[in-house]
Amino acid sequence: MRHRKKGNRLGRFSAERKALLRNLVTALFKHESIVTTEAKAKELVPLAERLISIAKKQDLNAIRRVSRVIYEKEVASKLFSSSHLFSRESGHIRIFKLGVRQGDGAPLVKVALIK
Repeated sequence: MRHRKKGNRLGRFSAERKALLRNLVTALFKHESIVTTEAKAKELVPLAERLISIAKKQDLNAIRRVSRVIYEKEVASKLFSSSHLFSRESGHIRIFKLGVRQGDGAPLVKVALIK
């Protein structure tokens, strides 16, 4: 039974899942929108929202906490310098449904930052 188990496992071990989410959130902040599957997007949004909330504090501890997840310094500095994200309390990310993927029928979505 999976009682009190939060999150989708995405068919991966925990280290692979953590690396996947790190790469997805880095790509999201780098390109401001990405196309991925619906299950990955649903796992990505809470992590990205949490990172934006941490970055709002603009102190040394926030930089260190964000740098634990985002390894690219340019992307982390872009997150801290993006003032349009700090004007909102929450709801910085939208998910747009695109249809299904040709090969395996997986539902595709576009995850984008709201400006």
